[in-house]
Amino acid sequence: MKAFISVDLEGMPYIVIPGHLNLKGPLYEEARRIATKIALITADELNRNGFDRVIIADSHGPMVNLLVDDLPECVEIVRGFPRPLSMVSGIEGCKLAMFLGYHAKFGTAKSTFDHTYSSMSINRVEVNGVAASEFLLNGLVAGELGVPVVLVAGEARLLEDDVRKKAPWAETVALKTSMSRLSARSASMISIEKELRNGVKKAVASQKRGKAELLVAEKPVKMAINFLSSQFADAAELLPSIKRVDGLRVEYTAKSMADAYKTMELLTLASSGMQALMEGMR
Repeated sequence: MKAFISVDLEGMPYIVIPGHLNLKGPLYEEARRIATKIALITADELNRNGFDRVIIADSHGPMVNLLVDDLPECVEIVRGFPRPLSMVSGIEGCKLAMFLGYHAKFGTAKSTFDHTYSSMSINRVEVNGVAASEFLLNGLVAGELGVPVVLVAGEARLLEDDVRKKAPWAETVALKTSMSRLSARSASMISIEKELRNGVKKAVASQKRGKAELLVAEKPVKMAINFLSSQFADAAELLPSIKRVDGLRVEYTAKSMADAYKTMELLTLASSGMQALMEGMR
């Protein structure tokens, strides 16, 4: 059997400052070790519970964060960006999905690194009128492909505000409880490992009993994106399928959640291009 894991950084334990999150950050190597340990604990427990293949999608920033020197034989890793379906690339054909290191959506109070997909360009993403976190965006793509999300481990506010409301069947593991955008409280790694392994066991058992459900978006999928700057909406509007609503907001309709997701990914890449262009003019 094949399982899928998507790994982000912002919701990982102990990771609390921007220097943890980028390739040149002074604490980036610490963050890599933390995320790798969490991912491999999860993969090992999945393997112990009957999954002989575990696909891990390295899904933060440039998507080359996890250390790959000591990957177990059962693991395959998806790295690099851009790529089809971004944070859930490689999920096709898996029996279940687990999201690790996930965080709350933009604008969530007292939640470390709250943002939605692109902290550089996006304020808000809506799917059929509902404000979406990365958990929901990725979960809806997974559901469309027939893969239930059975466990989410990350920042406590995401679990409380989003996961338990939209996917009550999913096991949740709080890797940290935020005190502000740049501070949080986390248990020891020993305690986290015990809770994570127990969560994986319970999630797999629930899936085998048929208790796990699919997150599915109504079709056609109506998407809306509020950008942080009008220059990003300027670039998005050049795509014929995009409707400009106001200075910051664009809307579009897609025949599937996967197509809606890919268009969002393209718009964030266009925003990155605009940002680079503006920097070059300084």
